[in-house]
Amino acid sequence: MKQYRFILSGGGTGGHIYPAIAIANELKSRFPDAEFLFVGANDKMEMQKVPQAGYKIKGLWIAGLQRRLTFDNTLFPIKLITSLFKSRTIIREFKPDVVIGTGGFASGPLLQVAAITGIPTVIQEQNSYPGITNKLLSKKAKKICVAYENLERFFPRDKMILTGNPVRQDLIDIESKRAEAIQYFKLDPNKKTLLVLGGSLGARRLNQLIEKELPKILSQNVQVIWQCGKLYLEDYKKDAAAHVQVSAFIERMDLVYAAADIIISRAGASSVSELCIVGKPVIFIPSPNVAEDHQTKNAQSVVDRKGAIMLKETELDSEFMLVFEALLNDKGKQDQLRENIKQLAMPEATKKIVDEIVKLIR
Repeated sequence: MKQYRFILSGGGTGGHIYPAIAIANELKSRFPDAEFLFVGANDKMEMQKVPQAGYKIKGLWIAGLQRRLTFDNTLFPIKLITSLFKSRTIIREFKPDVVIGTGGFASGPLLQVAAITGIPTVIQEQNSYPGITNKLLSKKAKKICVAYENLERFFPRDKMILTGNPVRQDLIDIESKRAEAIQYFKLDPNKKTLLVLGGSLGARRLNQLIEKELPKILSQNVQVIWQCGKLYLEDYKKDAAAHVQVSAFIERMDLVYAAADIIISRAGASSVSELCIVGKPVIFIPSPNVAEDHQTKNAQSVVDRKGAIMLKETELDSEFMLVFEALLNDKGKQDQLRENIKQLAMPEATKKIVDEIVKLIR
């Protein structure tokens, strides 16, 4: 049997890295002898997270264009040319059967070179509004696996397959883990648990909000698990107290979701997909600082189906406590959100994406 070789590229944030790792894991389970190589951007978090997951990675000297005029922008053409040459060397030496891109700057030059040299490329687009890299790459891609419907205005219809976003498989049945979760996090079973998720790096505005409203939240007989992100741990670990756990990163996401009664989260594509599977009442607070306002569009697609509540950052000071208290005290509303968000879940996403990759190599 042929030994297949796969290159995966995606990074910059956990939202691009974890889908790539999930796809690699599923490919590995089907082709145990396959060889894998990841390609990321130098100095970005994939250079740590991918080796931790057991895969080799090479870095490109690449970064995105800043929206304002900066010195880094003047270097962009040089970085791009350098990355294209390095991508060519990587592809020539590794000889992949398929190259898979999950978004992020590094996937641009790599998939472009792969497509030009005749190697099949697959794009996995996580967002309801695609980024510029994937829009450019879609012209030469063989398959585009999407998580949302109605993306025909961005991608060729005949290449698109609705698969959903890859998520951790241990999230599929969290209801059975609640007792274990309460014990693991040493929670009070008689209190409601609020889970705050700011993403892998953290979210400044979200953290500021929680710090400001913490006394009022705790007065509602609520305990808090607050993932503030690695950029902000030093600022907020002082807020840890009885019934408040503050951490940069949560290893056991399955257990923390099992323990949570209400979740406050950013609306990155991977987070939204996970929360649909988890099926808990969610208040989305999208980041306004991402390209093309992706997160608002991701959250809106769930809100439109009555599966979540969304608050914009500009509404937090006046609206947050009103919305949070109303949700906390309305079991009917909580049940409605749970039911509706679960309807949007696509738990088979990783398998479907890998099915499409396998069609290209057979």
